[in-house]
Amino acid sequence: MTVIRLYDTATRSKRIFEPLDARNVRLYVCGPTVYDRAHLGNARPVVVFDVLFRLLRHVYGPEHVTYVRNFTDVDDKIIRRAEESGRPIDEITAMTIGWYLDDMRALGALDPTEMPRATRHIGEMIEMISELTAGGHAYEAEGHVLFAVESFAEYGALSGRSTKDMIAGARVEVAPYKRNPMDFVLWKPSKPDEPGWDSPWGRGRPGWHIECSAMSHALLGATFDIHGGGNDLMFPHHENEVAQSKCAHPGSAFARYWLHNEMLQVEGKKMSKSLGNFFTVHDLLEEGVPGEVIRFVLLGTHYRKPMDWTRRKREEGEAVLRRWRALAKGVAPGQVSQAVLEALADDLNTPGAIAELHRLASAGDAAGLKASAELLGLLTDEMGGWAEAGDLTALADRLAALRAEAMKTKDFSAVDAMKSALAAAGVEVRMSKEGVELVPGAGFDPAKLEGL
Repeated sequence: MTVIRLYDTATRSKRIFEPLDARNVRLYVCGPTVYDRAHLGNARPVVVFDVLFRLLRHVYGPEHVTYVRNFTDVDDKIIRRAEESGRPIDEITAMTIGWYLDDMRALGALDPTEMPRATRHIGEMIEMISELTAGGHAYEAEGHVLFAVESFAEYGALSGRSTKDMIAGARVEVAPYKRNPMDFVLWKPSKPDEPGWDSPWGRGRPGWHIECSAMSHALLGATFDIHGGGNDLMFPHHENEVAQSKCAHPGSAFARYWLHNEMLQVEGKKMSKSLGNFFTVHDLLEEGVPGEVIRFVLLGTHYRKPMDWTRRKREEGEAVLRRWRALAKGVAPGQVSQAVLEALADDLNTPGAIAELHRLASAGDAAGLKASAELLGLLTDEMGGWAEAGDLTALADRLAALRAEAMKTKDFSAVDAMKSALAAAGVEVRMSKEGVELVPGAGFDPAKLEGL
């Protein structure tokens, strides 16, 4: 069996992956808060952990892998969006979940095995908070229930932060009812016009951190294999998950391996609305960027390194995928390249895997290319529609015929006219002794070829 090695954030080392139960490999990834469209940065962990999901399914069998990714559908941001728009919260969350799934599927991401919504696990959250309170790890104050950080000696181990650093690191709400500035909310009171549930502490709603602990426990158990997410969640979210989960379930390990992806930039700068470089996945898709191209670009950088989205990468990615799809068209998948599999098994080395795909394409191994690319979620039949629109075989044959005729008559006007029309449509013309190759560029517009 393929040996998988993953970089574990908790131990800061690359470790051989050994699941608790090879017949039920369990993966949990923090999902979105559903109040708006997912931006490109939100898509990176989806694509990264989709590759891990595919790898685990390949190694252990699809029926032996359980992947859970949640939806946070009760949150202050959602409440504010409802107030601003005048629309019901249920309508906003349902619509946003639909958007999210459509956009992620457009990037070739498989649906996780389970996609729990926080509001459907409130009972489990109340039960866990009650256990923490009974065990002396939580206390009630002014209608809130807070986790007592000092009750968990390991707090800070995951992120490697000292208490001083954690307090200084923002995102820590200071409130007069806290015994310790680091204590975090497990339950808070709801206003009459806000979503709320009855609890031993009055009508209220859960804090953000308790949601993932309760849902992962309900679906994966007290101890499971892998927990993933962006490194912006390491503190405080993941740190708090560890604390409350281990205290609620003494003796459990919670997650045995932690994986965190780095953040995304655009043209070398942090993505920001103020810089005008902020866009959603939907924006790119509407602009005509194929989801497969977005996926390819995201996988071109190792997940533990900052990823820079650039127009050049997008254009190069589209050209590469067009060539690969032309090579693999009509070809049944062969065997997955051992080099591709080994690259992915080495801490999801997607750049290394893509380098091997280039080698397979150069060698003309269409069957191996298709099978190996599919392991990365590329060159799948479901995602090929965009490239089909760019099949220029017939036009290439016609231009080759015009050139052959021109070689006899010495009149190249028809050849030049067709080349100009192709260039205007965003098609690169490559002529050689072997024949004519037409390569659509990122600005390719099939509509401009209708008269040819």
